[in-house]
Amino acid sequence: MILTGTVVADATTIIEDGAVVVSGETIDAVGNRTELLDRYAEHDVDEYDLLLPGLVGGHIHSVQSLGRGIADDAELLDWLFEYVLPMEASLDAEEMYAAARLGYLELIESGTTTCIDHLSVRHANRAFDAAEEMGIRGRIGKVLMDKRAPEGLHEDTKTGLETTEELIRQYHGANEGRIQYAVTPRFAVSCTEECLRGARRLTDKYDGVRIHTHASENQDEIVTVESDTGQRNIHWLDEVGLTGEDVVLAHCVWTDESEREVLAETGTHVTYCPSSNMKLASGIAPIIDYLDRGINVALGNDGPPCNNTLDPFTEMRQASLLQKVDELDAQAAPAGTIFEMATINGAQAAGFDCVGKIQEGWQADIIGVTTDITRATPLYDPLSHAVFGAHGDDVEFTMVAGDVLQENGEVVVADADAIRAEANEIAAGLDVAPETGVF
Repeated sequence: MILTGTVVADATTIIEDGAVVVSGETIDAVGNRTELLDRYAEHDVDEYDLLLPGLVGGHIHSVQSLGRGIADDAELLDWLFEYVLPMEASLDAEEMYAAARLGYLELIESGTTTCIDHLSVRHANRAFDAAEEMGIRGRIGKVLMDKRAPEGLHEDTKTGLETTEELIRQYHGANEGRIQYAVTPRFAVSCTEECLRGARRLTDKYDGVRIHTHASENQDEIVTVESDTGQRNIHWLDEVGLTGEDVVLAHCVWTDESEREVLAETGTHVTYCPSSNMKLASGIAPIIDYLDRGINVALGNDGPPCNNTLDPFTEMRQASLLQKVDELDAQAAPAGTIFEMATINGAQAAGFDCVGKIQEGWQADIIGVTTDITRATPLYDPLSHAVFGAHGDDVEFTMVAGDVLQENGEVVVADADAIRAEANEIAAGLDVAPETGVF
């Protein structure tokens, strides 16, 4: 297959009137349209206005999709313990499957080809099944919670770790390597020391497994962890083994100088979730400082209940604008930097090689975006448009490892209408009234 259009291969390489040749899972060639059409005359040709690397959701909660909008304008810990976790706990296996399918459908429709997905405590296997069926590339994990967990989500430490190991053996490396496992403690507030140390031991036992958790999102969280352990959050996670090049920490809004040194020295990845941090009034993550220290920063939407959308383009725009305001510097977080967070940086955090650029020999994770819209008129700079002007519903084509998941604006790997109808039916039966929290 040959894809033609303006190719935004990475943050510094734009090929006008370009083309990408795909063979099997990989990219055979990238270059001038006329030259490649002549050289690969036997290939089918498909044309889109902009061709971009598939975007990477560095922190999402696919199974929270059924809770979109249930807890607007709530404080973080109330939002979590009174609304979102009870909603998660209420889902049976098939409802969890439906929730994951809804989340992955939105990712495919809006141009996210790879995600780092934080599931729930129970029925995680059904979300893995959904990821395989939908064709998404994902670093995915079942949640561990053995402390301060609401009814239906508490799990004793031994059971949680044993179930995690079963899932690793079943799904790590599944779907020709597209599915990779992340051991996933919810966060230090809801996990005992035994659980956190067990997560590290389990990760070290299996090649290529990573760790994904939340850290330092909210000031109340910081106070709670310090009360429990006598240490600030990042120092505690470092002590129990939850830092390093195989660890992705979502948020990291509230870190001090010594904690930032730990993140940099250990090579720990950070995921920036600006829309979630704004909506929950968590604060502004010090992303410019992290980047200056050489910390790899990915970009994530977080969950639909604290964002309402999994649109990666909206997240890129918010990511840049929020940093400019925080720094009072119009040159802070330029389009290229943000685009790297949403592509190659996210792929590195997720641990996928040859993902995050349109480059010869790399994985054919590619999206096609229309510019035949007023928002893209005039179009001086394709990269600027991708970061500041495009929306997820501009995506017309989505490919993962050479497999077409969406073509001409229609998802081809699933019945999108049926997924939405089932989600609405389940949501109508959910009790989303707030319950008394256990925090």
